[in-house]
Amino acid sequence: MIKINDIVKIYNPKKSNEFEALHGVTCEIADGEMVAIIGKSGAGKSTLLHILACIDNFQSGEYYIDDTLVKDLSEKKYAQIRNEKIGMVMQDFALVEDFTALENVMIPLNFSKQKIKDKKQKALEALKSVGIEELAKKPCSKLSGGQKQRVAIARAIVNEPSMVLADEPTGALDTKTSAEIMELFKKLNSQGRTIIIVTHDMNVAEQCGRIIEIGDGRII
Repeated sequence: MIKINDIVKIYNPKKSNEFEALHGVTCEIADGEMVAIIGKSGAGKSTLLHILACIDNFQSGEYYIDDTLVKDLSEKKYAQIRNEKIGMVMQDFALVEDFTALENVMIPLNFSKQKIKDKKQKALEALKSVGIEELAKKPCSKLSGGQKQRVAIARAIVNEPSMVLADEPTGALDTKTSAEIMELFKKLNSQGRTIIIVTHDMNVAEQCGRIIEIGDGRII
């Protein structure tokens, strides 16, 4: 369960260019939901996603993951939460282009504080679950956009996180590939994972179980 209560996010506080990006945002996302966060450019949706992903902090309010208050923690603790509970998928894939697909998927395993046996096999299983195990040894620089996004999703789920956050995951893809990626997210959701997708594409949003719309830093 994700709970955020009265979250306020201010960029450049107490400076001439101070900007309040989120104005008291409150919502809950239940375990196993597939939710879209929509809004125009600058509405605050990516800011909210970065807070949910423990990439960014906030000035006031509360954020709970599974009854754990996530605020003002040490960077070590934030890193632990990100590694164990959260899988992140970016629009630009954020892969190491010179690494193979397998090497990219193994990155979270190599950073894990837990002792993980058979890392290579675990990464191969993640690639298999997204349908591209045959590309394991191929450099990511040689992959198509859709293949790169599948590698990014495999990397996001390799540590078996309880939730997967995706920032415009279909934004750089053509219509056919976008549809394939959305089917993949639905499959992951059917396996019990919480899926949160930030998007400006209503076709993507309408495939989710619920839509949260943000405008001017507030939930509409």
